Amino acid sequence: MKFAVVGTGVIGSGWITRILAHGHEVIATDPSENAFESMLKQVKQNWPYAEQLGLAENASLENLTFTPHLEEAVKDADHIQENVPEIESLKDQVLTEIDFYAKPDATIGSSTSGIMPSELQKNLQHPERLVVAHPFHPVYILPLVEIVPGKLTTEEITVKAETIYESIGMDVLHVRHEIEGHVADRLMEALWREALHIVNDDIATTEEVDKAFTHAAGLRYAQYGPFMTFHLAGGEGGMRHMLKQFGPALKKPWTKLLAPELTQELYDEVVNGCESSSQGQTMSELDQKRNEFLVKVKQLAETYWPEDTPSMKKSNNQSVY
Repeated sequence: MKFAVVGTGVIGSGWITRILAHGHEVIATDPSENAFESMLKQVKQNWPYAEQLGLAENASLENLTFTPHLEEAVKDADHIQENVPEIESLKDQVLTEIDFYAKPDATIGSSTSGIMPSELQKNLQHPERLVVAHPFHPVYILPLVEIVPGKLTTEEITVKAETIYESIGMDVLHVRHEIEGHVADRLMEALWREALHIVNDDIATTEEVDKAFTHAAGLRYAQYGPFMTFHLAGGEGGMRHMLKQFGPALKKPWTKLLAPELTQELYDEVVNGCESSSQGQTMSELDQKRNEFLVKVKQLAETYWPEDTPSMKKSNNQSVY
């Protein structure tokens, strides 16, 4: 199967790494200056982590080609992954070009983190073949992809797209109704807003907020999500007991769903706190430590995830993607 990746920044390079790791051909395109050099550097930095997770038999960096010309990149591709910046006018322009040049049976996935697919479809000649396919950084390690069909996406294309993403080791979350931010980002955004309020109200520092999550909820959520976590919190009665005992507390004003005003004071406190926590490490060093951690956590978590999870289906070469 031949993939085209349009936009080769952090997310695009992540997709390229994952697709190559599964033995497919990738033709990448990006009109930015020095895009090829930047992409190749990023993919080579990603590759050792793909190797740790397991490569398909035919996986090779030699299966990657690059062109600055979008038409050349997409014309023969079976599946096209768009990753341009979150600017609706730009995405509209690029997706319109992709739709025009792509072959009739090609599918198109957009990596957008917040724009609804029906908005992305409105100017396409073949809107039925587009889905939102939202991944999570780093794409070459984290397996989740949110598949969101638009109003004009056919069921056939949705199923086909899900099969394609599962073939490169993604765990598909089919979002039943399109909504801004999809599912996972909406959950993370709620946590982010609460974190900003806690810092803004001088309840805790950025470092303390991070610790509160990494040393408690973060560890639990790597295996179970919020519902199963609270199911366990109910003891022998599970969620039935938990809702009866703690349900009334939901009415207490513990949370602040609206984001605080981003004043200069809050801006400085958050930025200075993060830079202090970095302890002089470069972003590249922090990135490498995160990747090493995620690989180990993912490999451990997989032993406890449901066995029918696509990322658990190992091929003959024992790839754990």
